[in-house]
Amino acid sequence: MTSVDLPGGTAVLLAAAGERWEAEALERLERRGSGTVLARRCVDLTDLLATASAGLANVAVVSATLPGLDADSVSRLRTSGVAAVAVLPGELAAGEGERLRRLGIEDLLASSDLADLVDTVRAAGTAAPDAPITPTLVPGAGDDGSPSGRVLVVWGPAGAPGRTTVAVGIATEVARAGDGVLLVDVDPYGGTVAAHLGVLDEVSGLLAAARAANTGQLDRVRLAGLARQVGDGLRVLTGLPRPDRWQEVRPAAFAELLGEAARLAPWLVLDAGFSLESDPVPAFGGAGPQRNEMTVASLQRADEVVVVGAADPIGLARLARGLVELHELLPALRPRVVVNRTRTTLGWSDREIRGMVEGFVRPVDVHFLPEDRAAADRALMAGRSLAESGDSALRRAMSELAHEVLGRPAARTRRRGRGPGRGR
Repeated sequence: MTSVDLPGGTAVLLAAAGERWEAEALERLERRGSGTVLARRCVDLTDLLATASAGLANVAVVSATLPGLDADSVSRLRTSGVAAVAVLPGELAAGEGERLRRLGIEDLLASSDLADLVDTVRAAGTAAPDAPITPTLVPGAGDDGSPSGRVLVVWGPAGAPGRTTVAVGIATEVARAGDGVLLVDVDPYGGTVAAHLGVLDEVSGLLAAARAANTGQLDRVRLAGLARQVGDGLRVLTGLPRPDRWQEVRPAAFAELLGEAARLAPWLVLDAGFSLESDPVPAFGGAGPQRNEMTVASLQRADEVVVVGAADPIGLARLARGLVELHELLPALRPRVVVNRTRTTLGWSDREIRGMVEGFVRPVDVHFLPEDRAAADRALMAGRSLAESGDSALRRAMSELAHEVLGRPAARTRRRGRGPGRGR
């Protein structure tokens, strides 16, 4: 990217929060022939973000202790095309440096090394982003070389087709098969995973993890402490306590959360919301918060997607529209489709439903779960999984589905013993 054209060279914003090194930084940035020029000395983070959005510079030199500096603000700087250079007081502490890198700041400088400030700023300005940075992470190994687990997202259209029942059922069966699972409720409209498993949390695991990620303090140890152990091999990160709190989960923080969650267990199961729509663009321009960002980011991060629809006429119509919307979002995706609550009284065969689904998408497979209200009610009222609630047609079908996802025959991997149950 070409630096912002101001007389003297690269345009820089400075937000030093009154640090002792501020005077020296100002002198070096404004020195004749340095190739840098101070565009604005910002009084706080709000001033910095507003100035950055106006396109007055492409590098921001900030104090590592600037109040409010977090992953969301760094993401907003980058969205405005502004790279961040953080100056740490005293010597560069390894722990603080790692926290700042988690926020998205790669260029770090100790206040004792300000002789390198101009060179660092000019290099950062040359590499500053031209366009908004998507927070979606790429599957793979972690920065420390730790492997990333497989990410499965359970999604479905509006109308309560049984997304959470399927997400909990798959996670439970995979855990019982011997694979560790982290189940995360990422429904921005208020999920019900906790209610399904009888978990009572005073604090939302999702919100606590998002806050830690936004301040650069989330790692696998912290995440493991926030997730509730609900059985052998199964942990749960509870969702939003109220639908109106979705704005507290910032995109950059959610991306960091997904990355850590995928490295916490061999399987990460995400119970997503129903909507893929984008919120309206603000009247005066800019980028407003997107309620469905968690759902979209989860789908983009997924290794496999399970789409759930109800078997009745309204449910199948919604499923058809949902498959079209999902294809528009992710054209290369081949989902696994689950048709829930099938029953003979509807008057059509599994073959006919399969043909309808394949008319809209090329699925990995189409699975059918029977209408078994007694089993579902028994599990929900007890706050337990289907597997713990006794044998039933629905539980057997769910086990077969989970083992298809695992790629293993159910008869060979099913084991006896205590399965996932209530939270501690």
